[in-house]
Amino acid sequence: MLVAVTDHAAERYLQRVRGALDPKLEVTGRVSRAVDAGRVEPGSRGALLVRDLEDGELVYICIEDKPRGELIVITLWEGGEDPRVPKRFTDALRRSRRATPSP
Repeated sequence: MLVAVTDHAAERYLQRVRGALDPKLEVTGRVSRAVDAGRVEPGSRGALLVRDLEDGELVYICIEDKPRGELIVITLWEGGEDPRVPKRFTDALRRSRRATPSP
């Protein structure tokens, strides 16, 4: 299965994993290996949740494009008690996006 990564998912990956030269390529590899290992579970609204093999707290939220045979990584999040990017920062970003008028 082919794996594609959105710009948003690549940005979120860079926030959490330092030192990535090509975040989209890195995410593609990690997701492919996790899918091959069976680390996929159903999510809400038809999404697939893919849990990283190296970092079990890192979860990629994907949508399957069945006609193209492609898995698209749309975003990611991390669980656990001590996330690298605390929830208050991601919540603040969400609030500021709603408050900003569109052009």
